[in-house]
Amino acid sequence: MEFDFNVPVDRRGTHSLKWDVPERELPMWVADMDFQTAPAVIRALEKRVANGVFGYSVVPEEWYEAYVGWWQRRHAFSMRPEWLIFCTGVVPAVTCAVKRLTNVGDNVLVQTPVYDIFFHSIENGGRHVLENRLVYDGENYEIDFADLEEKLSHPLTTLMILCNPHNPIGKIWSREELSRIGELCKKHHVTVLSDEIHCDLTLPGTGYVPFASVSETCAQNSVTCLAASKAFNLAGLQSAAVVVPEEGLRQKMNRGLNSDEIAEPGCFAVDGVVAALNEGEEWLEALRAYLFANKRFAAEYLKERHPKLRCAASDATYLLWVDCGAYMDDTDAFCRRLRREHGLFVAAGGQYRGNGGKFVRVNLACPRAQVEEGLRRFSAGLSSLSR
Repeated sequence: MEFDFNVPVDRRGTHSLKWDVPERELPMWVADMDFQTAPAVIRALEKRVANGVFGYSVVPEEWYEAYVGWWQRRHAFSMRPEWLIFCTGVVPAVTCAVKRLTNVGDNVLVQTPVYDIFFHSIENGGRHVLENRLVYDGENYEIDFADLEEKLSHPLTTLMILCNPHNPIGKIWSREELSRIGELCKKHHVTVLSDEIHCDLTLPGTGYVPFASVSETCAQNSVTCLAASKAFNLAGLQSAAVVVPEEGLRQKMNRGLNSDEIAEPGCFAVDGVVAALNEGEEWLEALRAYLFANKRFAAEYLKERHPKLRCAASDATYLLWVDCGAYMDDTDAFCRRLRREHGLFVAAGGQYRGNGGKFVRVNLACPRAQVEEGLRRFSAGLSSLSR
């Protein structure tokens, strides 16, 4: 089947977080896509709507089977259905895990620059963010394992949030890196919370390694957050899964998710996800090819016009992590100016901490014509700095 991702979708007037902006503005910031989801998902939701009754829902066996089958087929990870707990979203699951697996005043380790909502989940609950800053060589990011072990060894460090693949840099962690993280966390009695929401948005021909699949050590000391929401653009369905192989941890998370009232599905949450995981692979393969063609185009466009710009090497996500360090030390003012003077709404990198202050995060999950217009505005804004 052919899928045409060049067709624009008008999202204005739909109560969209991304598109609730003035008419002249082009939003390329928050991580959702401007494509319709897979046809199989639309059909499943249309069927559900046609029923006309939208009462309380349960999580059926098909939901568990869809997750188990998808991760076995695509990621060679053999999950058991009983490891899975429904949740309304990855962010609620992360916040719940911080509250249930740590105490007020504890350290929660993150590898920066990283998804900024992690900081809110940690700090809003009275815990402390402990940064293991990733090392950047001008193109690639690597883990500083000496610093990681030092910070894991702190007696108040009780949880590590792993981003796998990593947002915003688009890094896919290797099996060896994940194994080393797992061994260090076990050694220092630190639980791993692995956010794997971007796992299906990898370079075609390239996979990712689920943390819990690496070893028994990793499996027995981890909580993993999964969802179809990024790959199939289903964030509004509020549907995710928490995977916990170890029974004691699973009971804590199950109790926490239910106590927080985030373990019950809305009436569309199951149908859409089951359709995506059971029938959406052909669409997803076409999407991945389109997204990474956009990434190549964007990197080449910027390099040709601004040779001092660098785009971090990236094999995952539809986000472009642009190094503006040759032009400025802090992109916050630049991004405000881009929005004010050029109508381009992108994310300043400082909010992701680490060395993010000199970066800009650009969402390329949109039709090519929209990518080109966004890059034109970005280029115009950068060129205007020297005037």
